[in-house]
This record gives sequence, structure tokens and C-alpha cells, in this order.
Amino acid sequence: MYTLITVLIFIVCVLLVLIVLVQNSKGGGLASNFQSSGQIMGVRKTADFLEKATWSLAGALLFLCIVGSAFIPRGEAGIEESRVRDQIETAVDPTQVPTFPTSVPTENDSAQ
Repeated sequence: MYTLITVLIFIVCVLLVLIVLVQNSKGGGLASNFQSSGQIMGVRKTADFLEKATWSLAGALLFLCIVGSAFIPRGEAGIEESRVRDQIETAVDPTQVPTFPTSVPTENDSAQ
């Protein structure tokens, strides 16, 4: 399910980028190609369509991201926790002072 939602997010992102690139920042964009007033979909209606498509795709992207976060595959929490706990317990303390022998070894100590 997570893979499906991820693919849908990528599709929505690509469509959103294309819709935004078609728009002109000053209100022209795709609508500037339709200059005749006799068109069924005139300048204003094209701009309205692009704006509604932008908002719809942005809403779909938000929804898919929220739903996708619920389907993120998670491993067993106990296993990961025990691995971290084992690393903490077996870690060497860097502030620990090393212990050195204080007496010189004798022949009796080395024979044993």
C-alpha cells in the first residue's frame, strides 16, 4: 500500500509542476493562446481551470502525504530497541581512566 501511495504522490507532483509551469505569473499562460472571444473556454475560464487544478492537486498531495505517513513500513520495535540497548551497554566509556599496574612484576608473577 505504501508503494502505491508513493507512486500516486510522484504522479501528483509531476502534474502539479506541469500545471504551475503552464500558468503565467501575470495571468497569461495557457490563456494567452486563446485570444478570440468566441471560444467556449475563454481567457478567464482557462485561468480559473488552471487555478482550480492547482488547488486540487495541492490538496491531493497534502492528503496523500498524510495517508502515506500512516502506511510507512515499520519493523519490530522491540528488536531495534534491544540492538540500541546492547550497543549502549557494551560501549566503552571514553572518560574512563585506564588502570596501569603499580608494581613491577616479579619472576614469581611471570611464572604463573
